[in-house]
Amino acid sequence: MIEDYRSHPNLAKIKIVLIETSHPGNIGAVARAMKNMGLSQLVLINPKEFPSQVASARASGAADVLDSALKVDSLEAAVADCQLVIGASARMRKVSWPQLDVRQTANLAMETLSARDTSAPVAILFGREDSGLSNAAMDKCHYLAHIPTNPTYCSLNIAAAVQVFVYELLMATEIKSVHQAEGYRHQLASGERMEGFYEHLYQALQDIEFLDPAKNARFMRRMRRLFNRSQLDIKEVDILRGVLTAAQRQAEQLRRLKKENDAETN
Repeated sequence: MIEDYRSHPNLAKIKIVLIETSHPGNIGAVARAMKNMGLSQLVLINPKEFPSQVASARASGAADVLDSALKVDSLEAAVADCQLVIGASARMRKVSWPQLDVRQTANLAMETLSARDTSAPVAILFGREDSGLSNAAMDKCHYLAHIPTNPTYCSLNIAAAVQVFVYELLMATEIKSVHQAEGYRHQLASGERMEGFYEHLYQALQDIEFLDPAKNARFMRRMRRLFNRSQLDIKEVDILRGVLTAAQRQAEQLRRLKKENDAETN
């Protein structure tokens, strides 16, 4: 029997990421919820007030989680090393993201961590108390996750929402992969690697004159949805970037030939 759930190899690789939390008491309450369920990786993106005596008081015995919390200034820094990013959100958007409920989220997180021989973590994002996740934050997510609630009153305090998620994560710790083929061990692409791919894709689509940014403002968001849903591994990203590079090279050759032909004609 595990004496401390935080020593569980999968729970140790889950990040709870709080974005621009406005009340330090919520940070302390989240730390307490995490320690209750055996999670220890707390990441804070630009909190309004931290460290804080209020946070420490609300943590109530989870000071070690607060003391080890990582404070960063961008979402990119928070999830750069993550193989799976899931955003907690109850809001519907004009562009719909793949949706999971909290239990499906926990099962997917454990399946992902169990199926691959990698130390890359899984991140679950929680937005600001007053507005939730921004569209920019959602662009980093492979999935959005919600907690089923009473439709006439569905507002949860951020610490309460985290408590539900971390409870389900603990309950799912023994879930084994049912989606991954036997022997499939390729490491999923990190957030940093995926951002490099999206930048390359954006430039390549302009180079081959497929994408006009002025007319297709939402196109890249849809591409993010497509590829995030696929959960690309490192080799797959490398293959796709190789295809993009070849397309760019061919487009450049065609432009050069056209320029030479135009010069000869003139």
